[in-house]
Amino acid sequence: MSVNSLAPSWLPYPDDANDLASTVWSTNATRSAAGELTIAGVPASEIAATFGTPVYVLDEDDARSRAIAIRESFDAALASVGSSAKVYYAGKAFLSIQVARWMLDAGLNIDVCSGGELAVALAAGAPGARLGLHGNNKSQAEIDRAVSIGIGAIVIDSVIEIERVADAASRFDRVQPVRLRINSGVHAHTHEFLATAREDQKFGIPLSEAADVVRRIRSHPSLEFLGLHSHIGSQIFESEGFAEAARRLFAVHAELLADGPVPELNLGGGFGIAYTSVDDALPVDEIATRFAEIVSTGAAALGIPVPIIAIEPGRAIIGPSTTTLYTVGTIKDVLVTDGEGETGAIRKYVSIDGGMSDNVRPSLYGADYSVRIANRTSTAEPALVRIAGKHCESGDIVVHADYLPGDITPGDLVGVPATGAYCWSMASNYNYLGRPPVVAVRNGEARVIVRGETEADLLRRDTGLETETP
Repeated sequence: MSVNSLAPSWLPYPDDANDLASTVWSTNATRSAAGELTIAGVPASEIAATFGTPVYVLDEDDARSRAIAIRESFDAALASVGSSAKVYYAGKAFLSIQVARWMLDAGLNIDVCSGGELAVALAAGAPGARLGLHGNNKSQAEIDRAVSIGIGAIVIDSVIEIERVADAASRFDRVQPVRLRINSGVHAHTHEFLATAREDQKFGIPLSEAADVVRRIRSHPSLEFLGLHSHIGSQIFESEGFAEAARRLFAVHAELLADGPVPELNLGGGFGIAYTSVDDALPVDEIATRFAEIVSTGAAALGIPVPIIAIEPGRAIIGPSTTTLYTVGTIKDVLVTDGEGETGAIRKYVSIDGGMSDNVRPSLYGADYSVRIANRTSTAEPALVRIAGKHCESGDIVVHADYLPGDITPGDLVGVPATGAYCWSMASNYNYLGRPPVVAVRNGEARVIVRGETEADLLRRDTGLETETP
């Protein structure tokens, strides 16, 4: 055993650098008898040979089952306290036509936050009533389209939007259901860039102004007020933040009941998932039970009925379902000294054929991921590695620190799990790399659900070409 001094304190030295932690990898990710990573019965080498790398590999049954589990858990938990749940899949995490259909099949609604996401949901056949529209700066065109298709709810994010939505509803002769997003001031235990309910940020209305803003909403006959909305952040592993946000919202919710119905309370999403073996994500049934306890306690303290509770998980459903496969290109052992140049340790840089263009989260806010060799296993001593992308940026890192067998070599495949959320959806064409395909695997078969981009695709948009690329 040789523990590298460069390893972060949270990263344990592995007993087996080939092991697939069940909390991190999708349900149907296993090692074959020969040691190869297989996902839903499809070998990694077969996927790479057929579709190339990088490639997002989505375990379809895993995603479907997580969606069903969240809906059933919240249905049961809220029913036990005399209420019901309304579960939205947060499309911003990852949305495609087929994934939208899986969510609808699982009984979920879909939350969208742009005209493009709305278009995808509609292309999937989603009824307007099962959609919700978010966003701090919705265009009038987006509002008009949402109202015109009978969208189930629009989240009002600013006072300005009240008139815009009310006008659109009048023009389309509809009474539009709306929620009001509240900035509760609750500080979730998460990264600064992921916390979305603090006082100094772009989302929502201050809690102190809620009553006045709701009066303005109710003054419009073309609007129907559903209730308050809160989202305290993302990648949250504890329930205390939700409890405090609910406590603050319930006080205003009770006040609003004096002037009219408030059927719902939306507590958002942000449930954390495991990206590394040391992440301790709450099981979904425990999350649902805690939510039910939180809202029933809050309602009882004020002597009001428990409202319908809406939630918006995205990462918790799609995040663990996906593994990104890469091919190793170059490897460098870099001596890192202590600053005095006297002592040092080796960090092994393993460069892959993707990077920040297909997973910007590590570069954007230091997100941690895990990695394993995908095409084989090895008994070589574990070595501390950093998985680097191929982009012309020193910050282009996909995995900051993990252990791989020390005989990792060019041409090996590596798999980075838990890449289903905010990887494809935030992907770019930096350095003119095409965005990778998304391949769904199920029962030993693989199929493309989002086609990867080619150089021809990228050039086709450039008007400098004299003739259109065929």
